[in-house]
Amino acid sequence: MLWNYATPGIPDDLFERLPGIPLSKREVRLLILSALRLQKDSVLWDIGAGTGTIPIESGLLCPNAQIIAVERDDEVANLIRHNCNRFGVTNVKVLEGSAPKCLEDLKPKPHRVCIEGGRPIKSILEEVWQHLQPEGRVVATAGNLETLYAISESLSQLQARNIEVVQSAINRLETRGIHQTFAAVSPIFILSGEKL
Repeated sequence: MLWNYATPGIPDDLFERLPGIPLSKREVRLLILSALRLQKDSVLWDIGAGTGTIPIESGLLCPNAQIIAVERDDEVANLIRHNCNRFGVTNVKVLEGSAPKCLEDLKPKPHRVCIEGGRPIKSILEEVWQHLQPEGRVVATAGNLETLYAISESLSQLQARNIEVVQSAINRLETRGIHQTFAAVSPIFILSGEKL
């Protein structure tokens, strides 16, 4: 097994990747997992699952959870399956489809939803909210001001409660030539809210 620890925080380089496919950096992943507040038997939908980092970390933390990774590109969906196999995660189902349309008949209904880079974000949030179980949580990420505003506005219109917004500010030590220097990881906004 690639990750023999009970804690999250798998190093980025242990995941197989495809060129141009985003990967949630380890430190950002930890913030997202914290915001999700997973329970042992949660149903989690991860929309825009990319490389599969959140479903894999969630699956390892909560082996009794049901996790559905939604990805529109079949090659990327196969990458998620491959990464799940590499880490021995068996409780992740990969759904190929474009949100929000593919969410209409998706079951089981989620306790938690993670949205990473989904477009159109407002439509996705509205559809997710209809399926989210009472007291469920949504966590969404934004890499730019426009997406931050759209998510914030949507959570307000949906009357989400306990809204939290966190911006990551992470620096990693890197070796460049004979020197060690700190390099910034692109900042990400992480927004979360709960359904009544």
